[in-house]
Amino acid sequence: MILLDPHLDPDPAPRTTSAKRPLASAKAAVPRSHQRPSARTLARFLGEAQSAVRLKGQVTVLLTTDTAIRGLNRRFRGKNKATDVLSFPADFPGPEKIAGDLAISVPTALRQALERGHSLSIEVKILILHGLLHLAGYDHETDTGQMARRERLLRTRLRLPHGLIERAGTPVLDSGILKRRRPLSSRTSSAKGGNPQTSSRVTSARGARP
Repeated sequence: MILLDPHLDPDPAPRTTSAKRPLASAKAAVPRSHQRPSARTLARFLGEAQSAVRLKGQVTVLLTTDTAIRGLNRRFRGKNKATDVLSFPADFPGPEKIAGDLAISVPTALRQALERGHSLSIEVKILILHGLLHLAGYDHETDTGQMARRERLLRTRLRLPHGLIERAGTPVLDSGILKRRRPLSSRTSSAKGGNPQTSSRVTSARGARP
């Protein structure tokens, strides 16, 4: 399931309805690489990636703002800054068969996409795959390379470029890998397009720029 934070800005484009420059043409002026992928496109990818990861159960992906993800990062991990993706594995599968939730900052994803020279759509898909691997129990900060190898294999299968783990040591990324704290358990608020709703542990791919 894909949710959009109601506070998330639309794709950047001049907002005008004048006869000289109608809204449709203004929308068309937005570079394709900056355009947010549709919920339908991401839902289709989520299903494909979840099948590749072999992760069963419902996964909800929240596309949100830097401000909102910074709040989640501060609340659950004690890190008072925005990040790209947070993973919330379900504590117990339960009768609902919930695997967990992902929160992705679209502004951070866009900055990273521009730095790497690919589209926002590709970056969000990279973040989804990385988050799904965390939901499946992988942790690149504590393992001996299993997650990196698995992610590399699945990126090839899903036609994606380099993922987050390989980027960690490159100069373009300031903050490197964030250290994982002990698992935290808490109820997050539930809202349409709001924060993830499951009682969950939190892991993070890495920190974004402050």
